[in-house]
Amino acid sequence: MSSLKNILFSSIIIFLCNTNTYAQKKKKNNLWKELNSTSTDTSKEDYYGNTAIRYQDYVYRPTIKTVQLHEESFELSQPIINLGSEEKLKLSFDDLDADVKSYSYTFVHCNASWEPDDLMPNEYIEGFQDNTINDYRYSFNTLQRFTHYNAIFPSNSIKITKSGNYILKVFLDGNQNNVIITRRFMIYENKVSVSAKISPASIIEDRNYKQEIDFTINHIGYQISNPYGDLKVAITQNNRWDNAKTELKPLFVKNDELVYDYDEANVFTGGNEFRYFDLKSIRYHSEKIFAINTDTSGIHVDLYSDDKRSFKRYSTYSDINGNYLVKINEGNNSEVEADYCNVIFFLPYDDALTDGNLYVFGAYNAWACNQENLMHYNAKRFGYECSLFLKQGYYNYEYVFLKDGTNTADETLIEGMHFETENDYTIYVYHRQMGTFYDQLICVKRLNSVKY
Repeated sequence: MSSLKNILFSSIIIFLCNTNTYAQKKKKNNLWKELNSTSTDTSKEDYYGNTAIRYQDYVYRPTIKTVQLHEESFELSQPIINLGSEEKLKLSFDDLDADVKSYSYTFVHCNASWEPDDLMPNEYIEGFQDNTINDYRYSFNTLQRFTHYNAIFPSNSIKITKSGNYILKVFLDGNQNNVIITRRFMIYENKVSVSAKISPASIIEDRNYKQEIDFTINHIGYQISNPYGDLKVAITQNNRWDNAKTELKPLFVKNDELVYDYDEANVFTGGNEFRYFDLKSIRYHSEKIFAINTDTSGIHVDLYSDDKRSFKRYSTYSDINGNYLVKINEGNNSEVEADYCNVIFFLPYDDALTDGNLYVFGAYNAWACNQENLMHYNAKRFGYECSLFLKQGYYNYEYVFLKDGTNTADETLIEGMHFETENDYTIYVYHRQMGTFYDQLICVKRLNSVKY
């Protein structure tokens, strides 16, 4: 009888422990969804503060500026490399405290929806599970003092063994809970191929304004047992994730082909060519710069007033699709000799918008809408203005509207939309093989609406 009581008592204890573990995991998942449901909702920033990790591109301290992550050989490239290749990624950032801190980094494997999966670090990292950032230099001949940090990976001490989505997590003083930066990057394998084309939208009323991406996945020699359940596809425009298409399923399934030929699900607004300004020199004014003034508080750059383009005819010119390049004309090393400037934007507008906000939008702040790039209405000047603290270089940007309660920035209100606009698109194909517990990235297809 006593042994039966012991068994019953043990069973109750196990049940309570499992229930408590489930509740904690559910609470953690709910917090994750609240934090990562949108990269453009500014209301959550003040509520949660900067203590909880976000599985998106995010900077957790205001003194950290100009965070860049790209393929090592080309500054304007995406943070994507081939698994097992010699390709490497380069992380760089500035610390305006201008001292030396003990920064380290590690990786977090995520599923196709950018949620942390159940893999343990030793299942996708070979070598040390975190690395110290030892490459740093002080700024030189700049009014704004800073320390510049670089890190290149994978390296001999830290390698990646699985494809998929990853979060690069930079933290301070060896404490992974003291997060400074998170950045998304991807490791892919060539297990299938994708053929794609870009055309004006099939729907007649959208043909002059939108671009349609039709594609086919060819998987000869690679088994995909359940393409509707095990396969996930995402399409991004100009490396933005807030307006990515992520719910695509095959329209037709053939022997070795999966056809995605929709009329609406794979359509993006064409937008407009990005606005730009050249700040590689503070001695001379480029065409978009009205004035440059220097005082005890720093360098101040006034851009010429912009205008609303939503009803203007399309005009073509070369841009870098929202990206930016840190560069100076007068100096040898742009990383440490490029100074920081207060860049002032102004957009004339008759009345303040009441159902949302305007933002200065681009890759310079990871395509986010936050307090840093929020525009404020100036009733005396009848327009919106914003001041950004930016490092010298060449910048693309646009003005977007974020309607209250929504998550996707809308460029069409101010910039307009045209099917002729030159845009970069990337198709990501993820597959969860039977018996595995993570999403492999089995193909990445890049194409351009004009050059493909």
